Amino acid sequence: MSNLFTRMKDSISADLHAILDHKEEKNPISMLNQYLRECEKETENVRSLVERQYKLKDEFQRELQDAGRMAAKRKHQAEVAERAGERELMQFALKEHEQYTEREQRLTFANQEASSQLENLEQKYEEMKHKLKDMNLRRLELMGRENTARAQAKMNTVLHSSERSYASQARFDEMERYIDRLEYQVQTNYYRSTIDAKTEALEKGLELEKTNTPS
Repeated sequence: MSNLFTRMKDSISADLHAILDHKEEKNPISMLNQYLRECEKETENVRSLVERQYKLKDEFQRELQDAGRMAAKRKHQAEVAERAGERELMQFALKEHEQYTEREQRLTFANQEASSQLENLEQKYEEMKHKLKDMNLRRLELMGRENTARAQAKMNTVLHSSERSYASQARFDEMERYIDRLEYQVQTNYYRSTIDAKTEALEKGLELEKTNTPS
């Protein structure tokens, strides 16, 4: 039984940081939940042992009371047989008294040991319950930190997406300005290439009007 207590104590007292630091684990919260389930199972086992120890202690107590009652009864019967001169009956009663007395002594020791074991079990059980409470609180703290980290990561993604959007918009604006400059240059070149022809046509038109106008 001591080995069982040692194993349970070692299991409950395991360092959570060592579990969470496993680099190969992609989800430490999931691993922590599994670890807590195992600890809860061990705690439930101890609770069952505490209940069983209570029953054993009660049984020892009943046997102890019965042995004490029978020892006293046989002692009284031996005294009665001695007064009545029934030597054989007296010897039988004395032998029975001796056996019950010896049994009473053994049961007294066993009852004391059972009480001590029960006290030890109850202390272990309480320690394990407190440890589970602490670990559940630790789990909630870690889940809160994980949730905050995930939210921060999503916010960073949104912010970076916005930055990329700003960068894309800046590139579009730059492209529009480039196209505007290109259109202006094309239009300017067009005017430059046609200004001579247009001017010549205008001059011919003016001369024709002058010729057709009466003097």
